[in-house]
Amino acid sequence: MTQAARIAKHVLVSGRVQGVWFRGWTVENAQARGLHGWVRNRPDGTVEAVFAGPADLVADMIAACHTGPTAARVAAVAQSDTRDEGWRDFAQRPTGED
Repeated sequence: MTQAARIAKHVLVSGRVQGVWFRGWTVENAQARGLHGWVRNRPDGTVEAVFAGPADLVADMIAACHTGPTAARVAAVAQSDTRDEGWRDFAQRPTGED
C-alpha cells in the first residue's frame, strides 16, 4: 500500500463504552481489517482511537464503532482527520488524557 492510499482518523466514542470490552473488541476488529493505530480509555468515560489504513477500511471500522461489542451502548462517534504516525500494528494503550 502506498502512503497516498493511507489515511488516519482520530475517533472518540461515547456512551457505555468502558467496562464492556470495547477496547479488546476494537483491537480485534482493527487487526482483522489490517489497520494500524491504537485504542485507549479516557478518564472522562470515552474510548479514544486512531485508525490508519486504506480509506474504505478505516470508514468501515468507524461504522462498526457505532455499534461496538454486544454489551456496549454507543451514544456518539466523533471523528476527525489526524496525522498518520506510521504505526505498524494496532495496539491497546493505557488510559490517557492527551
